[in-house]
Amino acid sequence: MVGGRIKELRKKKGYSISELAKYAGVSKSYLSYIERNVQKNPSLQFLSKLAKTLGTTIEYLLGQDSEELDEEWIDLIKKAIDNGVDKAEFQKYLEFVKFKKWEEKQRNPLE
Repeated sequence: MVGGRIKELRKKKGYSISELAKYAGVSKSYLSYIERNVQKNPSLQFLSKLAKTLGTTIEYLLGQDSEELDEEWIDLIKKAIDNGVDKAEFQKYLEFVKFKKWEEKQRNPLE
């Protein structure tokens, strides 16, 4: 899914994989893995570089319409990327929050 969107935009721009990798400052081989869905979990930093070079958003590359996210969410995602948070770390955080909510519900089942 992500790879297909990247490939589609790359071709619309008329870039080869080598050119896109060079312009975005990413590894050509890794970009190829993403496009071929060999690697399906690129980091937010990687997606940010590609989105900027391709003139799109991370949300589009991930298959989400940017209208679904308000500006505050977009700013939070950008801050996380700027601070080096990758998708695996972000997922761990989400799981932690989910666990804490579950834990709170166990302590206060009537709320």
